[in-house]
Amino acid sequence: MSVPLYQAKAEMFRTLGHPVRIRVLELLQDGPKPVRLLLAEIDVEASGLSQQLAVLRRAGIVLTYRDGPLVMYALSTPDVADLLAAGRRILRAVLADRDGLLIELGPAGKTAP
Repeated sequence: MSVPLYQAKAEMFRTLGHPVRIRVLELLQDGPKPVRLLLAEIDVEASGLSQQLAVLRRAGIVLTYRDGPLVMYALSTPDVADLLAAGRRILRAVLADRDGLLIELGPAGKTAP
């Protein structure tokens, strides 16, 4: 039995809904990295990073391969980087709208016309 597309999309976005996972994906945009470099860049314990990497791997968002003794992680498709860029653009637009509303409201304590 197949899953409806909207349900599959919701599951993908749930998978992306964790700060450590987003940070991992941001770091992997520049190319594959070994776990030790990811760990050095992310303020999380090794076991926590391992759990989050496993979630991303099971979802097919990242892939792993061995490079000698190193386990390397990489984005499974460049579309993941495109999605992160789209998220950045959306966030920028949303925050710009909020800033515009704050400007329109005027300084705190004063009432705007």
